[in-house]
Amino acid sequence: MDFSEIFRFVAALAFILGLIGVCAILARRFGLAPGASALGSHRRLGIVEVKPIDAKHRLVLVRRDGKEHLVLMGGDTPLLLEGGIDAPEPAVVEPSAPQQPGFAGPAHVVQFQRIVDFIKERRA
Repeated sequence: MDFSEIFRFVAALAFILGLIGVCAILARRFGLAPGASALGSHRRLGIVEVKPIDAKHRLVLVRRDGKEHLVLMGGDTPLLLEGGIDAPEPAVVEPSAPQQPGFAGPAHVVQFQRIVDFIKERRA
C-alpha cells in the first residue's frame, strides 16, 4: 500500500463520519431522533419516580403538564391509584437530622407504606 491509497481511505472514512454526524444533528434538530423532542428542552411528559413493590408490581409517578399521576404497574392492567396531583415546586433540599427509631416520617411516606401494605394484603 502506498501513501495515496492510505490517504484516500482516511479521507473517505472522515467524509462518511462527517455525513453521519450531520444527519444526527439534523435528526435531533427536527425531532426525528429517538428521545428527542422538536420542542427542545420543554417536555410535557416524564417519569418522576419508580418504586418496586415486589417482583411483579411497581408504583410509577408520572408527570404530565404540571400534574402527577400515581400508577400501579404489573399484573394484567395498569391501575391509576391517584390522578391529577399538583406537581410540587422544586425545593432546596437541606441536610436533615438522622431519623430516630419510631419516627413515622412525612405524611407521603406513611401513605406510601399504607398503599404497599394494602397491595400485599390483597395478594395474600
